[in-house]
Amino acid sequence: EVQLVESGGGLVQAGGSLRLSCAASGFTFDDYAIGWFRQAPGKEREFVARIDPTGRRKDYADSVKGRFSIVRDNINKMLFLQMNSLKPEDTAVYYCKADGYATWGQGTQVTVDS
Repeated sequence: EVQLVESGGGLVQAGGSLRLSCAASGFTFDDYAIGWFRQAPGKEREFVARIDPTGRRKDYADSVKGRFSIVRDNINKMLFLQMNSLKPEDTAVYYCKADGYATWGQGTQVTVDS
């Protein structure tokens, strides 16, 4: 069974930083690209960042380029999102998801206070 468990969210002041983690299990982690998505209140879930199986190719939403960095640890089956220069509009529940699987984790809440 595929499981994804996000953690690391919290309340932070604008301009601050957070590091999100996603622990994956139940599939061959280093065979799949994996990414971060977010959903703000009243809005659709949106793409944030994605990393290929090797960790060499990374794609970002325009809204987070230059501020967020996605990293994966294939040995420990972990995905991370380093978020710097946070803005109030980054407030959302953040989820990780692997390509090829429909499973979502429970998400982790990020709140950026202006």
